[in-house]
Amino acid sequence: MRRFTKHIAVIGSVIVFAVALAGCGGGNQVEQTPPQATDATETVQGESEAQDIRADLTLWTYPVGGWGDKETVDALIASFNAVYPNITIAVEYVDYKTGDEEVNAAIEANRAPDLILEGPERLVANWGARGLMVDLSNLFETESSIDIYANVVNACRAPDGAYYEYPLCMTAHCMAINEKLFEEAGALQYLDTDTHTWTTENFFKAVQALYDNGTEQAGAIFCAGQGGDQGTRALINNLYGGHYTTADHTAYTVDEAQNIQALQALLAQDGIYFDETLVGGDEQIAFREGKLAMAFCWNVSAQNDTAAGNEAGKTNDGSTIIPMLFPSTDGTSTQLCGGIWGFGVFDNGDANKIEAAKCFIDFMCNDPEQVKENVRQSGYFSVHANVTGIYAGTEFEETMNTFTTYFMPAMGDYYQVAPGWAEARTEWWNMLQRIKQSGDVEAEVATFTKNISAVTAK
Repeated sequence: MRRFTKHIAVIGSVIVFAVALAGCGGGNQVEQTPPQATDATETVQGESEAQDIRADLTLWTYPVGGWGDKETVDALIASFNAVYPNITIAVEYVDYKTGDEEVNAAIEANRAPDLILEGPERLVANWGARGLMVDLSNLFETESSIDIYANVVNACRAPDGAYYEYPLCMTAHCMAINEKLFEEAGALQYLDTDTHTWTTENFFKAVQALYDNGTEQAGAIFCAGQGGDQGTRALINNLYGGHYTTADHTAYTVDEAQNIQALQALLAQDGIYFDETLVGGDEQIAFREGKLAMAFCWNVSAQNDTAAGNEAGKTNDGSTIIPMLFPSTDGTSTQLCGGIWGFGVFDNGDANKIEAAKCFIDFMCNDPEQVKENVRQSGYFSVHANVTGIYAGTEFEETMNTFTTYFMPAMGDYYQVAPGWAEARTEWWNMLQRIKQSGDVEAEVATFTKNISAVTAK
């Protein structure tokens, strides 16, 4: 099987990643200089040698599209074993409700998996920062990594320069509206359905129109836990141009005046309510059931989802779901939270297993005959600029093209690798709950800042 990578060292001059980020980050793109190999150091074992590796590996995977489905993953692993028959992969499936607890329990019991599929906020900012992961820098030194979007590469790198994730797929998280409810309320006039954009002023006008028309729960600021919190963060940050962290990701900026203004406006708005009984997944269900006119936890995978028996892009009663960028003051400067998923390797002290795990990662993320299928099963987009046409000829082609055109270019800074990220997520939903209870936005934001500053100062 022809491979992207012949696993030879990259030598000579420094290679600078300056990939045009048409699908990831727009004006937030960065230049990324990957770690360099020398002619005396091979980045990964030669292909024929690697195929002789014998190892029994465990892979734990979060439900990243079809990667959470046993039948799908079995088929993908079978493709890997057709090339590497001596590396066996035993898979366990974890979810976002209990997965972190299961992984941490496994770490404490010295039985962490060899491989894990998730994103930088866990692989880099959590387990990597704790010294539990293998540095995958040599995978980034191969020629097959040169076309990975620069912001994606940067998100996989820890402050110490190590790379604790090798990426497979990505998306930009957004929101969505129920077209029928908006039309009945006369609220469609406040958004541009062609470009999927709206201003902050028109967002609040639309919510008020929905409320006046009898939709008392137009949108929910869900805060029962951290699930889907990228939606509430993006809504609040975008309304008046606030940020969640500093540009260098060293400190949290939730106490910016723009964020406080957004929280106060949402708290005061009829039709928007802070709901401590819902997380993002629950909000999606309520939205599909018509109980909410809009969802703040949305992306292309949700748009294409037919698991509930609905037609893709439809609510339970058949209403059209229109994906939307989050509102901003000018309607054009929205920055969407990104999702990046890939593989990490726990350092279990077995060099042979680590090398076998790298072979698995390289095959799944870079093999030209396999990578399109692996990404397609995620339901998201490739991190490789040169891997295109993944959904051509499928039922999802039109929707994927829409997201590629209007949503992926709005993917903003991947700040989810800031220090104390796990604690910050907890502080965020706790803060939203307290805001509902006390109504004092400034005081509760100050408490967030105080609590997370105590964590990051350690």
